[in-house]
Amino acid sequence: MRVHVVSDVHGAAEALARAGDGADALVCLGDLVLFLDYHDLDRGIFTDLFGVENTRALLALRNARRFAEARAFSGSLWAGVPGGARAAIEAAVRRQYAALFAAFPTPTYVTYGNVDVPDLWPDYAREGVTVLDGQVVEIGGRTFGFVGGGLRTPMHTPYEISDEEYAAKVAAVGRVDVLCCHIPPAVPDLTYDVVARRFERGSEAVLRAIHETGPDLVLFGHVHQPLRARMRIGRTECVNVGHFQATGKPYVLTW
Repeated sequence: MRVHVVSDVHGAAEALARAGDGADALVCLGDLVLFLDYHDLDRGIFTDLFGVENTRALLALRNARRFAEARAFSGSLWAGVPGGARAAIEAAVRRQYAALFAAFPTPTYVTYGNVDVPDLWPDYAREGVTVLDGQVVEIGGRTFGFVGGGLRTPMHTPYEISDEEYAAKVAAVGRVDVLCCHIPPAVPDLTYDVVARRFERGSEAVLRAIHETGPDLVLFGHVHQPLRARMRIGRTECVNVGHFQATGKPYVLTW
């Protein structure tokens, strides 16, 4: 059995269409949307609407952790969008989702990232593309549990939920062979981004599940340049499957 796993696709539809080549199934751990590209300022919904210079100014504020100023700056730009910010963002996200969901091979098992918009997914998920969140599926005789979304942060990305709601989804999954999440367990080495030079939020609930249920694997993404891409906690191997937008290469899982 061969399963390919991707995360943090961020608009890379062409690479996504090849991600399942040679695999029996594809697993996607979310963040399909490209809103801001920290490495290529010419790409992303924000740049398409407001240009490179405004994108550069916003990222400078975020990188300096001046989040309140960043929100005020972007808010002033969104206020001038004809028809309003919500409509403009939804139209742009829908264009990306149409291309990305069309690129998924069959079968694909996918959960949400923190920058995704779950309410729109039913319009694009088709036969052979299974959306899972707080649910379990069997793939090749192994149980895979899926927990989507992110936890609340000063970044205010679209799908951030409370610690309690996230923990309830982890509990609903229960004991599985492979636990698939967008965000990592709350371990400093796995949550620190060495390029952004900051800690991202990890999940205490996932860390508890590792200690209490001992899955063989925990797979995740979210941290694009982690201090450590993998580590063992007890009997569980924890693996950051990589920043797919940057590499175009899936993590390969065989058994």
